[in-house]
Amino acid sequence: MAEQRSEIAFFDLETTVPTKQGQGFAILEFGAILVCPRKLVELESYSTLICPKDLSLISTKSERCNGISRAAVSVAPPFSFVADKVFDILNGRIWAGHNILRFDCPRIREAFAEIGRPSPEPKGIIDSFALLTERFGRRAGNMKMATLATYFGLGPQTHRSLDDVRMNLDVLKHCATVLFLESSLPDILASDSWVSPTSARVTHSGGRVLPMSMSYSPDLDTSSANHSNQTLGEQILNFVKPSRPGTESFNMTRFSEEIMDDAIQVDNGAEERPLTEPSEARSLTIAEGSNSLSDFITPDDVSITSISAALAPSYNCNRRVQILHNSNVLKLHCNNLKVRFGISTKFVDQAGRPRLSFVVDAPPSLCQVLDVCDNHAQSLFKESGSMSDWRPIVTRKNGYLNSPTLRLHIPTVVTGNVAKYGTEMFQKEAASGAEQKLVFSKFDAAELESLIVARTSIDVFFTFDQYDYQQNAGVRLVAIKLVICST
Repeated sequence: MAEQRSEIAFFDLETTVPTKQGQGFAILEFGAILVCPRKLVELESYSTLICPKDLSLISTKSERCNGISRAAVSVAPPFSFVADKVFDILNGRIWAGHNILRFDCPRIREAFAEIGRPSPEPKGIIDSFALLTERFGRRAGNMKMATLATYFGLGPQTHRSLDDVRMNLDVLKHCATVLFLESSLPDILASDSWVSPTSARVTHSGGRVLPMSMSYSPDLDTSSANHSNQTLGEQILNFVKPSRPGTESFNMTRFSEEIMDDAIQVDNGAEERPLTEPSEARSLTIAEGSNSLSDFITPDDVSITSISAALAPSYNCNRRVQILHNSNVLKLHCNNLKVRFGISTKFVDQAGRPRLSFVVDAPPSLCQVLDVCDNHAQSLFKESGSMSDWRPIVTRKNGYLNSPTLRLHIPTVVTGNVAKYGTEMFQKEAASGAEQKLVFSKFDAAELESLIVARTSIDVFFTFDQYDYQQNAGVRLVAIKLVICST
């Protein structure tokens, strides 16, 4: 009977990495351990490589992430051959893993749907990403498994399923021990513990996320048995939410989406080359009109001494650095910026859509303003306790034309399954200066590649957005409006 299956099933998947729009994930490896909830000891383990239907989905990017090659999985069984074992391990047990609500659970259900079988169902779910963000805070930096493991000296993450689930269990044990000790002597240990102001407490009230106090205080459950009389396994199980059909045990959608949106993944060490204009015609129409954005100011209108930075909560409850000018949010408008590198589609989001950006040359007046903004933001960010490496706004490379550059990001707005550009775009006639709004027929990066090309002159209205993702942090420039000068 499922009710008698008391073991916790820690599991992890290794998958392909989407490299183009609309491409999904294919499971390459499944690994799981069954754990006694009272003693938190491993009782049984299972792992297997899985051969996807399409081996071409295994790109060099996938191999870099987990080291699983086409040759390795070509002799592995397809998912249909191991589905019985996976079902037996997972069905009716508590599922546990890091960020499984957002990633691993949907992949399991997709895999079973593809072979026409019902998916296993959990008795409850422990998402250690959500649990540790809520209970442990950001004292260890970001909440990636590799960062937490480094914090506790557990060694590097291998990104192989069985190794990762064992590391997940070790991380939970270490975190639970720290919290257990702090709850025993809250006035001494908790007050002396260093906790980042970026810590967040996530509540289960309609999926909303509410702010946590800047200082740490243990969240003791006085209605339950004394924590000192409980095993660590029992304490962890206090945070398990029963899994019900059609619901998630922890609403992580918006929380995880914003973290993924922070992944600008700028490779400052990579050589970029200007894009040439493609011969295909653009599938867009042009409408008359232009927006007036009076709250945007030029770099010449900025008073350097009036620039400051402040922490402001975002909807996922992480406190973000905000750039201010005379106590107002700084928004900049720059004319005639020259494109150095055209539209980049090198990176994709979790839905396989490209993350769009392009690089422009940065004039001295703008560099001066941005350098000051960057210094203020970095100083405040470091005070918050993050251990991520800070990437400057302005990129300077010795020997390459000896001129600084900026990367401007074109955000994506998704409504349901429909994606569109989050930047208003206009085209300006060089002779008359008249602006015409560009209306795109669909979300297709190819449409922009013929517009934003090297040496094009662009007027830009942009804002600042601080990010902290995969041990890289900084301030990215988000384009609100672009005016592309036609040639």
